[in-house]
Amino acid sequence: MNNLELRPQQAEAKDLGPILLHGPEAFVAMHRAGQLAAAALDMLTPFIKPGVTTQRLDDLIFQFTLDHKALPATLNYRGYTKSICTSINHVVCHGIPGPKPLRDGDIVNIDVTLILDGWHGDTSRMYAVGPVKTRAERLIRITHEALMRGVAAVKPGNTTGHIGHAIQTYAESERCSVVRDFCGHGLGQVFHAAPNILHYGEPGEGVELKPGMLFTIEPMINLGKPHVKLLPDGWTAVTRDRELSAQFEHTVGVTATGCEVFTFSPAGLHQPPYRLT
Repeated sequence: MNNLELRPQQAEAKDLGPILLHGPEAFVAMHRAGQLAAAALDMLTPFIKPGVTTQRLDDLIFQFTLDHKALPATLNYRGYTKSICTSINHVVCHGIPGPKPLRDGDIVNIDVTLILDGWHGDTSRMYAVGPVKTRAERLIRITHEALMRGVAAVKPGNTTGHIGHAIQTYAESERCSVVRDFCGHGLGQVFHAAPNILHYGEPGEGVELKPGMLFTIEPMINLGKPHVKLLPDGWTAVTRDRELSAQFEHTVGVTATGCEVFTFSPAGLHQPPYRLT
């Protein structure tokens, strides 16, 4: 789930406190939390179909979380009343589950953060609801590739700007735009921490990456312009031009040689298209 308070001019690590460097025990705990969050999204895969409401998806995640002795991090977080975010079509992020059913041709991002033994696993994934238009499939593919290029830029000595640059240059080369109003974030035993991870920028900008850092990378890519607006509910962000938006998210930890991705799907469903076996 994105840092809810970010605006580009506020994207400084000092806003969120010191950057913590974690040891091997934390990486083990984050792997467990990340794998549980990814397994929750795996569980949802067969339910993403026309006629299913986003509230039903929220109920499924809530029960899954309790069954695995975990907690949904978003439930009652800063007044948010649901266990997941469900962002459909032109919704950029923080869509609120409700009674409206999914329809053929929709694309939807499901964002889930679970707390397991005090550690946060945060991940999101795009789903196609029935057959979708080629432009929607293309956006999903581009967004996933942008995320993975950002992940590939994570290694000691690089900076957060290397991550943003990798995402931005690829997305824009595909004639898409990168949302600037939200970002990835540090996490661990807290939900949102330093550093902020912008999804645009230049190599050398931002914070130097060091072993032990934990954070999310979660680019939001639009088919149209990057501008968003917040709806009156105070949570739901949508594209101003009502063009489609997509997002993928992984939680990673910086290692001595690169990074560990904690939220790869246990069932191999993290890369679209998902094929259930």
